[in-house]
Amino acid sequence: MNATAPRVDYQTDPSQYHHLKLKFEGSVATLAVDIDENAGLRPGYKLKLNSYDLGVDIELNDAVNRIRFEHPEVRTVVVTSGKDKVFCSGANIFMLGVSSHAWKVNFCKFTNETRNGLEDSSKHSGLKFLAAVNGACAGGGYELALACDEIILVDDRSSAVSLPEVPLLGVLPGTGGLTRVTDKRHVRHDLADIFCTTTEGVRGQRAKEWRLVDDIAKPAVFAQKVQERALALAAQSDRPADAKGVALAPIGRTIEADALRYMHMTVEIDRAGRTATFTVKAPTGKQPQSIDEIVAAGASWYPLQLARELEDAILSMRTNELDIGTWLIKTNGDAAAVLATDATLLAHKNHWLVRETIGLLRRTLSRLDVSSRSLFALIEPDSCFAGTFLELALACDRSYHLALPDDEARAPKITVAEVNFGLYPMVTGQSRLGRRFYDEQPALDAVRAKAGQPLDADAAYALGLVTANPDDIDWTDEVRIALEERVAMSPDALTGMEANLRFNGQENMFTRIFGRLTAWQNWIFQRPNAVGEKGALKVYGKGDKAAFDWNRV
Repeated sequence: MNATAPRVDYQTDPSQYHHLKLKFEGSVATLAVDIDENAGLRPGYKLKLNSYDLGVDIELNDAVNRIRFEHPEVRTVVVTSGKDKVFCSGANIFMLGVSSHAWKVNFCKFTNETRNGLEDSSKHSGLKFLAAVNGACAGGGYELALACDEIILVDDRSSAVSLPEVPLLGVLPGTGGLTRVTDKRHVRHDLADIFCTTTEGVRGQRAKEWRLVDDIAKPAVFAQKVQERALALAAQSDRPADAKGVALAPIGRTIEADALRYMHMTVEIDRAGRTATFTVKAPTGKQPQSIDEIVAAGASWYPLQLARELEDAILSMRTNELDIGTWLIKTNGDAAAVLATDATLLAHKNHWLVRETIGLLRRTLSRLDVSSRSLFALIEPDSCFAGTFLELALACDRSYHLALPDDEARAPKITVAEVNFGLYPMVTGQSRLGRRFYDEQPALDAVRAKAGQPLDADAAYALGLVTANPDDIDWTDEVRIALEERVAMSPDALTGMEANLRFNGQENMFTRIFGRLTAWQNWIFQRPNAVGEKGALKVYGKGDKAAFDWNRV
């Protein structure tokens, strides 16, 4: 971590919000974007015109999670602006101009995940999102609208939607704008070409005709039309009208110089070796089994608490520890306890709270998939890579499973369970087992035949579930050499290689969004035409004209 930069904390709550306002009216919640221009996360810029930075997105991620868990009666979230004549002007350009390359890319990745999370909730848990665009809507502001199920634009002769990054800044819409315009809204490619190279955007009837918005409304009837559509969307949802929500209390966490410690996991950093060890602990003691017991446990229910801790740890390490390029994933505890918790999740998966908990686990595991870090699972004595915990190993680039043929009692085992066959799909829509075996049925059938059976290193290796199965004589040297080789390689090359290998199946909108961020935007963000001394991103707002190198690369 850069000693001069303050640590970014992804934990917040509505009492600490600077930029968002929540209002609840029955089945409809209103999330108003009302950004305090003087409350940027870092010094050096003002968040004018409802423009945002990472601090705004941290609040947005928290707000949506609170709607998911604390307000089960909400079926539609209306996303609108608390300011007059401006919905959101997108990511703050001056923030981008003064930020490091790593900050820009990590900011875009978290923003992507937050936007994708809206669509994930709409698909899996019936929480719908309606963008009520009541003013100018540009760049990342339009991308927030694009992530919603529907967009209504006020038809006041001035409000427009736009993606002006290419003509104004020399970069791309970094949170999925190009992809959602084509893949989601099916805007014709030649019209999309005009739209993405026009700074003033498109307004009114033309925006509707081009499919950039779903509907328009004159100012006098705008609020009424928004309410009608919000209720119509709510009618499509099966979220409960009379359930009591679960308060998301602060996560218990201790931050040390070289460690993060939570109730159910730890992260320990080896700075000399440039590695971090994530150790996830199995539940202990009697766990809730009935819905009444789960609801009574609330945010302390083990799967929900663990998901929140793991999410916080992943986000914190990604942002605050850029030099720690290899994460070692370990587990500790009783595999039977993990499988029992999985059985409870499956038994009650249609209950709103359990469904939302599975959703948070699904999205958090996906954060692991798209983290630009090398991921190695180490399966050692006292490990419990079973069921949901096995997903952690399946997400890794490699897994090493210690073989102890002469000590059956201590030999670590892994256990495949029903949850591994699709409860936590990746952004590709595949299970991680499906991704591992290219959905080839013979291999998946062989694994399924062993579901529920603890597998030692040789059995797991024979099924193709682990990368290597060294015995106790070779274990220390083989793992050490693998790690030493890994941390000596170019982080840039590894980031590109890992992303390509992890997403080897059929592409969809989400993989293209992350692929374009990792490759195209990552590259364009470093080019002189964007960030050079006379680059478009650097000279924006200074009255100077960008100086471009006209060579096409």
